[in-house]
Amino acid sequence: MAAPSPALLDSLAALLGPKGFTRDCDAMTPWLTDWRGRFHGRAAALIAPATREEVAQAVRLCASGGVPLVPQGGNTSMVGGATPDASGHALILSLRRMNRIRSLDPEANLAVCEAGVVLANLHEAAQAAGRRFPLSLAAKGSATVGGLVSTNAGGTQVLRFGNMRRLVQGIEAVLPDGSLFDGLTALRKDNRGYDLTQLMIGAEGTLGIVTAASLKLVPAIGSRVVAWVGLATPVAALALLRQLEDRMGGAVESFELVPQGALDLVLAHIPGTRPPLARRHEWHALVEAAAPVGAPSPEPALVEALGAGELVEDAVIAASEAQADAFWRLRESIAEAEKQDGPAVKHDISVAVPDMPGFLVEAAAAVERDFPGVRVNAFGHLGDGNIHFNVRAPAGTDAGWIEGAGAEVSHRVYDLVTAAGGSISAEHGIGQMKLGEFARLGGAARLAALRAIKGALDPAGIMNPGKLVPPPPLAENRRLS
Repeated sequence: MAAPSPALLDSLAALLGPKGFTRDCDAMTPWLTDWRGRFHGRAAALIAPATREEVAQAVRLCASGGVPLVPQGGNTSMVGGATPDASGHALILSLRRMNRIRSLDPEANLAVCEAGVVLANLHEAAQAAGRRFPLSLAAKGSATVGGLVSTNAGGTQVLRFGNMRRLVQGIEAVLPDGSLFDGLTALRKDNRGYDLTQLMIGAEGTLGIVTAASLKLVPAIGSRVVAWVGLATPVAALALLRQLEDRMGGAVESFELVPQGALDLVLAHIPGTRPPLARRHEWHALVEAAAPVGAPSPEPALVEALGAGELVEDAVIAASEAQADAFWRLRESIAEAEKQDGPAVKHDISVAVPDMPGFLVEAAAAVERDFPGVRVNAFGHLGDGNIHFNVRAPAGTDAGWIEGAGAEVSHRVYDLVTAAGGSISAEHGIGQMKLGEFARLGGAARLAALRAIKGALDPAGIMNPGKLVPPPPLAENRRLS
């Protein structure tokens, strides 16, 4: 891949104008570092097309010169997936100017959004139309539709509504040769071979640039109930979830599992927080159920379910929206509390839902045994098997531990989850942070298929190079050359 020539840069500047093209270092600096501050890169320029036609023309120009492109939305990747490398050859292609909601049809339960639409703005627009887009995450004020699609984002409502893959009804994308794939029509049935829309979801910008998406909406919430529950074990938590699903069906939208240690961190480091229950419990569950406008409130059914049997040690129902938000703040502040407490290596992993209780306990014990002094803080979305398996450094350790002993810890965690038949990436993607582990553990058939697809659609390798798709081993590279 080549650095852009002065002629190419001049052509892009003429195409996009001063609002869509810059080489100013100060303007580019915020977009050269990832969300967590772990990856830093350089870029020859930042381009920001305003229309799909401008995206297509820009891609064609770069393809003709073999110049790499790094697509970027809100720059909220947790794995360095939107950060260029250090060569300075790449162009950042920002979709932030493409921020229109092209249409929102409450009757069809469909919104067509450009890639730069911020998730929080989509939430507001859907609510104004009596609908909602049922995916939410902590970065909703920055994360954009294009990034959410490209990383197959999850969130707290996956239990009921699924991740982005289930909510995307159609895609518009510019392919690596600059051609436009228009698949926005939300067809319920379409058997024209390979599903290109699904192929683009979760591709992390390595197969093309998502410029717009047709997204599924659902009825607005008429009533919701939020509870904080004390439990003895993760096994009890899963049994409770199954009981709630049997009694309440799809009304249960979130079931977040939080160990006492994680709650202790939040209470110690986040001002204004307080424990929801009178005494300590080994494990806690944050449960949310909701019903659409006009439907009966789910609160009586939840209260009855929590009072039945011996699974629940204690529970409290939020008496107001403010208290419900306070419960959610406890869950959403875990990462910030960990950060304030000291260094930690973080792992976004998944196992089959029935295996999650056992994995939480057994894998934590294995890691703490193998690395004396570390403290495992494992929490997450019990209903979909997604574990945030974070390992805190021994007390008094400095940040250098992360790249040293912390790397060995991560190696062990990924071995454990792979042995359990799980995934080293549940909802954050591979990016560049997990590329080496994916190459080691991804499996020959999976990796060969990914490389073949990448090679077929992007033979020059200009789309987000160094992300998601591990290069073949050196011996295979020599055979191919």
